[in-house]
Amino acid sequence: MTQSEIQQIAALREGDEQAFDALFRTWYEPLVRFACSFTEGDADEAEELVQETFAKLWIQRDGLDVKYSIKAYLYRMVNNAALNRLRAQRVHSRYTEHQTRQMEHVHETLSDDPDLGRRIATALESLPNQSRQVFELSRFESLKYREIAEHLGISIKTVETHMGKALRLLRQELAAYLSLVLTLIKLSSF
Repeated sequence: MTQSEIQQIAALREGDEQAFDALFRTWYEPLVRFACSFTEGDADEAEELVQETFAKLWIQRDGLDVKYSIKAYLYRMVNNAALNRLRAQRVHSRYTEHQTRQMEHVHETLSDDPDLGRRIATALESLPNQSRQVFELSRFESLKYREIAEHLGISIKTVETHMGKALRLLRQELAAYLSLVLTLIKLSSF
């Protein structure tokens, strides 16, 4: 490591924003090009990785432990961030595939039992209007409670109350099909 790098790292540890800015300006573009090798050429995603890396570097500057060179340290940080993102994407992909298989199973079961489909429709219709709206927006439109509250012009607490009421009533109405309904509710809530 050069004397200049040692001084730059020391300044960075002390919270010197100019040292950080100089480091950012020197290494941002080369790191984005490097990150593109992990993002299949997606420049926006590569930039996001590098920005996250620099944010993490600033946050963890007190414990900065550069052994060989700042260049190697930064490239390793980007490499690790990219690998973590790829790993998370693979987990998400496997989870989505599992969810799809579960939903197909539920759909097949519903198709095989027309009485169940009618009972679910009847149970949904029996819900108070706002509880039904909240339930449908959450489970069928995949909106978060905050989004439902904004959409309906009500508080998040009211959304929670209506969702609790809807789930309670549906459990009562569909007790004979409880395991299938719970699977359907669980799957549609993700």
